[in-house]
Amino acid sequence: MRPGRDQVRELLRLKLFGKSPVNGFLRVNQQVWNRLPEFVTASSLVRWYGHRLNWLARKHNTRKQAVATLFLRNRPELELIRRLVDRWKSTDVLRAAVLGCSTGAEAYSVAWSIRRARPDMRVALRGVDISEEAVGKAELGVYTSPVSEFTRTAVLERMTEPEIADLFDRDGEWMVVKSWAREGVDWCVGDVRDAAMAESLGTREMIVANNFLCHMDPDEAEKCLRRIGRLVSAGGYLFVSGVDLDVREKVARESGWKPVEELLEEIHEGDPILRKQWPCDYSGLEPLDTKRGNWRLRYAAAFQVLGQAVVMNDNGDK
Repeated sequence: MRPGRDQVRELLRLKLFGKSPVNGFLRVNQQVWNRLPEFVTASSLVRWYGHRLNWLARKHNTRKQAVATLFLRNRPELELIRRLVDRWKSTDVLRAAVLGCSTGAEAYSVAWSIRRARPDMRVALRGVDISEEAVGKAELGVYTSPVSEFTRTAVLERMTEPEIADLFDRDGEWMVVKSWAREGVDWCVGDVRDAAMAESLGTREMIVANNFLCHMDPDEAEKCLRRIGRLVSAGGYLFVSGVDLDVREKVARESGWKPVEELLEEIHEGDPILRKQWPCDYSGLEPLDTKRGNWRLRYAAAFQVLGQAVVMNDNGDK
């Protein structure tokens, strides 16, 4: 007999000596999973087991926002941004936003990629985060190596020495973002779930909304993603990774977003943090499966928003 929902809830809440046996079970499974060779984890039976573990992790683990961040975290995504901007016909200002910007590493990475592609283009890029302290550090644009005390991450670990020299001025142990990379970048403390905050941001040709929606409950993440999508101007681009794939796929399909297929697979595999956390962490990113009939829509992390052909409110009602 299959356990009912109430029984599952009781199991997930179970504590032994003040600790959750489910946490221990997931932790051991993740350690084993990370040691398995790729041909084993790619097998259909092991992959099926992985999906069951991920379901358990998403149901059991408490979701909370995090400030961890890295420069050049997903290189293929930044390369796609560079290519799209390089093809941009307009030489007018490019309005962009990085939501959930934390201490600014991703926003500066995006600004750097845009300026490398189009030094002739004016950029108006706004970084937004719910943490006032994180935004304050982003505005300073000063970083230290090897590990940030605030984010607990080595924010420069994915950069080469030539890239560091290009983006930063050195001041002892501190790395200061160069003035040309700061030009046109501003910062805002705000919650993108708030309608007034979203309205103040206005529409943008490019919005990056990575690695914070996964920390929301799925219903809340869905409402937030719909609101974010309405901030992308017609023909503009939305980048969104670090989100429950069921949520992103549903919103993209119902909103009529066009998945950008260029570098799709590379971007999916481009964030080693998300991939390493699957299947036993709710934020982990499932392996790409081209056997799924909807795989391009499901695994795309970049979309072109062609217009608001399907108009819905935050509850998903037309």
